[in-house]
Amino acid sequence: MEQLITCINCPIGCRMTVDVEDGKVVSVTGNSCKRGITYAAQESIAPKRMVTAVVYVRGSRMPLSVKTSEPIAKKLIFPCMQAIKALMLEAPICMGDVVLRDVCGSGVDVVATKSIGTVPLTPEQA
Repeated sequence: MEQLITCINCPIGCRMTVDVEDGKVVSVTGNSCKRGITYAAQESIAPKRMVTAVVYVRGSRMPLSVKTSEPIAKKLIFPCMQAIKALMLEAPICMGDVVLRDVCGSGVDVVATKSIGTVPLTPEQA
């Protein structure tokens, strides 16, 4: 099976043709560098993505931005977002803290991308 893929590893954006047979990459053409070959193989066989989101934190006026520590399988994005949505976090949280381990059995953690301290809520927010 032949697939057309645009590489996103650098600004060139090579248009590559990937031939896949029996679940294996047979050839990649159209790439300008070796990174394109690696990207094309991964994207054709087992696509992965970084997931970023925000989580509300009790005791904070600002939501906490989080991300997966590594890309996860594309098919796990929706379940990952559901798991993140279900989080109930409390301040303080430091950048780099793991807020969810092994999300959806992927072996990848969800981590905080910023720090949030405790800020008193106004009566209207409580």
